[in-house]
Amino acid sequence: MFSTATVIMAVHYFARLLNFFILIRVIFSWIRVNPHSPLGQFIYGVTEPILAPIRGMIQNVFKYQGMIDFSPILGIILVNMMSNFVINMLR
Repeated sequence: MFSTATVIMAVHYFARLLNFFILIRVIFSWIRVNPHSPLGQFIYGVTEPILAPIRGMIQNVFKYQGMIDFSPILGIILVNMMSNFVINMLR
């Protein structure tokens, strides 16, 4: 139905879009955007399933309770690793 190249490009663009949403969420935390606004709900709804487990792992496994949230950095790395893995499996 779809060529392999089309699926690879779709996975690549989807990963980039997720990375973009994570970066928007970081910027939202800096400028204090209302999380109950429609845009805030969308961004938080898309990124929270990725960042919440990472945040929980950082707090429970590594016992880090500091002011800096490292989950967006790890989320971007994880999204890139997973997209590279899927793309390599498709090739």
